[in-house]
Amino acid sequence: MPKEFHIESELAKNRFRVAIFGSARVKPEDPVYQSVYGLAKNLGGLGIDVITGGGPGLMEAASLGHTFGDTKNQAHSIGINISLPFEQKPNSGLEYVDVHQLFSTRLDEFMLLSDVVVVTPGGIGTCLELFYTWQLMQVKHIGTMPLILMGDMWRHLIGWVIDYPLQHNYLNSEDLHPIVLVDNEEQATNVIKKAKERFDSGLVGGSHNWQQYGKKMKKLANLIEKTQEAKEKPIK
Repeated sequence: MPKEFHIESELAKNRFRVAIFGSARVKPEDPVYQSVYGLAKNLGGLGIDVITGGGPGLMEAASLGHTFGDTKNQAHSIGINISLPFEQKPNSGLEYVDVHQLFSTRLDEFMLLSDVVVVTPGGIGTCLELFYTWQLMQVKHIGTMPLILMGDMWRHLIGWVIDYPLQHNYLNSEDLHPIVLVDNEEQATNVIKKAKERFDSGLVGGSHNWQQYGKKMKKLANLIEKTQEAKEKPIK
């Protein structure tokens, strides 16, 4: 059984972490499952923490691959799970797990923890995770980090972004700078290695997303608390 995850103590460790997003529907016999497994295995071997949604499919592939690759027990496999009407149990490859009732708070926890995001093939939920990460970087609510899109399906999406939103000036060309398109796990691993080197050298401030985005979340929490207090205050 995975241990309960406590974000406050984890953030204090200032570790380099990679979030891997992808479909819950992909089965182990699928080549995509094997590719994600291989990527996470590489990261485990490098001692890099991996964060997933904690469920089945490509989340499971990442958690299991990471556990298998982390032969020196130097890294953590973290699952940020979601409570759903159809029960989504934490997969067996997790070391730590945290469960959210809302997708919004779950996504915010991913943003607080991640230094690189890898998006693998998936559906609506995976697209939500991609665009949420991308938008927060666009408006500088989080620091700029590699947003790695692995697989052919994302090339078509980025082609559409270039042909339509970009051509109509709905975004700037600079907004595309964080996007890194890769074909396979080896290419993704190489991008992550370079990001880790920058992190270790101090060129990227550790836990920069926590420092930057956490302040905004604290302000939001204070606002919610004040609003709740106002509602509960008796009318004179």
